[in-house]
Amino acid sequence: MKVSELAAALQEKPDAPVSFILPDGTPIPAHFHVTEVGHVRKEFFDCGGVRRTDEYCALQLWVASDVEHKLTAGKISSILRVTARVLPNDSLDVQVEYQRDSLSVYRIASAQRVFGKLAFQLEAKGTACLAPDQCGVSGC
Repeated sequence: MKVSELAAALQEKPDAPVSFILPDGTPIPAHFHVTEVGHVRKEFFDCGGVRRTDEYCALQLWVASDVEHKLTAGKISSILRVTARVLPNDSLDVQVEYQRDSLSVYRIASAQRVFGKLAFQLEAKGTACLAPDQCGVSGC
C-alpha cells in the first residue's frame, strides 16, 4: 500500500478505531502507539554486483502497558500529515515495523472496514535473490 492509499483510507472515517492484523490473523493489540514515521532510503549492491536503491515509508508500531490508549483513523492521519515533511512523495510503499519476539517488517496488503473498525491486513516481507542469472545457486 502506498502512503497516498493509507492516507485516503484513514481520512474516509476519522473517528473509526484502527487495527493492524498480522499475517497469522492475530491483531496487534489495540493500544498500539505509532512511534515513528520515516523515509528510508537504502543503497546496496545485489549478489550479482548491481547497485540498487530502495525507498519506502516506515511506520513503526509499539505496544506499551497503557491499555486505554487507542488511536483513531483521524489521529493516525494527523500523524501522517505532520511527518509528510520527511517523505519525498506519497507514492512510497508503506512498511510496518512491529516487534513481538524480534522486529519484523510487513507490507500493508489491504484495508477494509470490519464492524466499524478500519482493519489493515499485513503481509510478511521476505528476502529473495535479486540476480538469479548471476548467483549460480539453483532454485533461486
